[in-house]
Amino acid sequence: MRRTNLTAATDSESWVGLGLELRHATGPGLRPEVADGNRIVLSQGPDAVLLARIDDDRGGVEYSRTDYYRSPVAPLRATEVRALAGGGRPYWYARWAHRFADALEASPLGPLHEGRWVLAREGVTRTGDGPVGPWRSLLLDDHPDGCIDWSTGSRGIMPLRQLRPPDGGRVKAYRKQAREGILPPVLLWWFSGLHCYVILDGHARLVAAVAEDREPAVLVLSRARSEEQTRTGRDKALSDHHLTMSILDGPHPVADREGAARSASHLLATQLHRLEVDYAPTRAWPTQRT
Repeated sequence: MRRTNLTAATDSESWVGLGLELRHATGPGLRPEVADGNRIVLSQGPDAVLLARIDDDRGGVEYSRTDYYRSPVAPLRATEVRALAGGGRPYWYARWAHRFADALEASPLGPLHEGRWVLAREGVTRTGDGPVGPWRSLLLDDHPDGCIDWSTGSRGIMPLRQLRPPDGGRVKAYRKQAREGILPPVLLWWFSGLHCYVILDGHARLVAAVAEDREPAVLVLSRARSEEQTRTGRDKALSDHHLTMSILDGPHPVADREGAARSASHLLATQLHRLEVDYAPTRAWPTQRT
């Protein structure tokens, strides 16, 4: 698997994500399957871990989880967590991204398949009601059954297994790490078929962070645009930039030409960056189940 460190659009020293490219055809262990245009099954090996049905009016989806989900990431040892200390800093996210990429590449239980992916530093939009307010409002923890209302436009966060209680043994250990500022990131996967994130690894870590009223650190795995899509978008962004600069350099005076040129360059950098990190649709397969 080829890896590329991705930096911020306007700061080449700030790490924001890890580009992954799988050249060889691989069948993912965790894969969405579809049937009849409105039924979705999330399968992991021979097991169905989630069953969903899209509403006829396409306004939302009802789902049910089965408790068969298994994380593609082995349990994290306390010694490893402390060795990778540096919570919240870009290099800390980068270390954990490579650690998760190693696990996803080696595991037969994860969603990776041939193509381009991004494992990026992300955060839930703040709503002003505290560091974990958005997590409490977006967490789809109505286990095992629930529904997502797409008309609200919100991107929920779905556990793939029942969450542990805040006073459980493993959660208590993670709560201590949260207080120390070394709690590892939660690993999410963008699942466009449900228009939500699902938790690949870190169910207990998420509970621990929320219990300690701390915003969880997050890394999000998503499919990336294809090379052709990226190239087309890059060519258009560059063409638009060249057109803007030709106008600024033309015979007619432009107020604050230097400021306008800086803005145009910033826009170009942002557009090129988004081409690298924006989510692409999740791939699905025909269902093998009746």
